[in-house]
Amino acid sequence: MNKKTMALTAAAGCGMLAGMLSPVRAQDLGQILKGGAILIAIDKFGPDIDKFVNKLLGDGTREVGADTKVVPVLSIGQGSYVGAVQITGPTRQVQSVKAVAQVEGSARIGFKIRVKGLIPISDRNVKDLTTLKRVPGIGITGIIDGKI
Repeated sequence: MNKKTMALTAAAGCGMLAGMLSPVRAQDLGQILKGGAILIAIDKFGPDIDKFVNKLLGDGTREVGADTKVVPVLSIGQGSYVGAVQITGPTRQVQSVKAVAQVEGSARIGFKIRVKGLIPISDRNVKDLTTLKRVPGIGITGIIDGKI
């Protein structure tokens, strides 16, 4: 069975399951399906998005011997969110990045500040900060969002 057929079969099964669940559970399932659909779209269209971002930014990474790639952003902490970013760095490190973990925090340092940290990681299975498998030498060059 190819990936497209498997995805459609899974979506149909989840749709039937959603019909059997209470409205609250169905809403949770809907959010899970949306997040999964976004991850699939990033995996499928990531190379095309990457080419677009490189063109938009003038493809300056080629001059410095770096490589780029578009990967999903996985939020850790309050709520579940998914998006995408373009990363850049040495080819070997870029190839090992599977996602970017986004962590948020706030503090009062004379005034209240809020920080969003983006951490390139080599494994999408993230439960908390202690399980991150950080990939060194990677920078974030673009943030990608879509209108829904």
